[in-house]
Amino acid sequence: MILDSEILQAQDSRYRATLINSLAGVKQAFLIGSKSSSGHSNLAIFNSLIHIGANPPLWGFLCRPDTVKRDTLANILETGEYSFNFVKHSDSEKAHQTSAKYALEESEFAAVGFNEQYYEGFSAPFVAEAPIKIGMKFVEKVDIAINGTILVIGSISFIDIDEKLIALDGFVQLDQAELLNCSGLDAYFETRLIHRLSYAKTDKWPSKL
Repeated sequence: MILDSEILQAQDSRYRATLINSLAGVKQAFLIGSKSSSGHSNLAIFNSLIHIGANPPLWGFLCRPDTVKRDTLANILETGEYSFNFVKHSDSEKAHQTSAKYALEESEFAAVGFNEQYYEGFSAPFVAEAPIKIGMKFVEKVDIAINGTILVIGSISFIDIDEKLIALDGFVQLDQAELLNCSGLDAYFETRLIHRLSYAKTDKWPSKL
């Protein structure tokens, strides 16, 4: 079956969005914790994590104002701080429920059953139950003109992670943390490592590490 651009454009908008979104594959699910300048905490699920660079450590995520609540973006721009929280697949229903359109004054933490956690000198809330927590500082907002999508870039301020999850070479063994992955807007997966391979060279076939 060939689906060209004309066929795709002729499809029902919801069907087309589901197809294109899920076709992009399985990605890391993460919860962004933020707080408004008036003190209201917010928690929202995303799956668009982008590694920008390691020196300095920069991560980005995509925000779609036409389909995603703007509370997260507004809070980040107001305060400059936010958190990335990787949760376990056993918390998939709670994580998914954060995508519901709660009122600004109603915290998703309390609404879905996650506990707020704070670190000294950092204003944004974290998910206490998350095995991996990352404190982020806002750096740059990039407007993508073609569809109104916004790329939010931040620097990693600190990482809270069990040292047992980090291999001797620095590789983070996400599969051992039983983290939640997702595809599209409603499909959730477990993390499973197949293997790691040696650095690719033209004169040598890769070996398993």
